[in-house]
Amino acid sequence: MKISTKGRYGLTIMMALAKNNGNGPLSLKAIASEHNLSEHYLEQLISPLRNAGLVSSIRGAYGGYVLTRLPSEITAADVIRVLEGPIQPVEVMDDDDPAKKELWVKIRDAVKDVLEGTTLDDLIHYDDDPQIQDPDMFYI
Repeated sequence: MKISTKGRYGLTIMMALAKNNGNGPLSLKAIASEHNLSEHYLEQLISPLRNAGLVSSIRGAYGGYVLTRLPSEITAADVIRVLEGPIQPVEVMDDDDPAKKELWVKIRDAVKDVLEGTTLDDLIHYDDDPQIQDPDMFYI
C-alpha cells in the first residue's frame, strides 16, 4: 500500500492539531508555514477531515481548526481511510490461488492493525532515541 501525499500531509495536519490540542484553533497557514507545505493543498485536505468529523473549524480573526476528539482517540487509520479510502494494499482476485488469497488478507490485516494501533498521541510523542537498539540487530 502506497500512501499518497494526501495521506502523508493529512497526517501532518492532524499531528499539528494534536500537538496544539487544548491551546485553541490552529490555522492552516501556520501549519503550512511550519512544514513548508502549500496552504492551498492543505485546504483541499481539511474539508474531508472536517466532513468525517475528525476536525472542526472555528471562524474569526483567531480562527482555525481543532480536533473533535482527544489525540489518543484518533488513529492513523481514521485519517488514512478518510483521505485514501479503504485500507487494501492488494486486491484479492477470485481466480487467485487460495494460498495467495490468504497472504493478501494477512498483509491487509497487518497494515490495518498497525494503522489502527497508532494514535495521533503516539505519533506526536514518538521518541526517536538513537540509544534504543533493535533487539533483532546483532552488533559486532
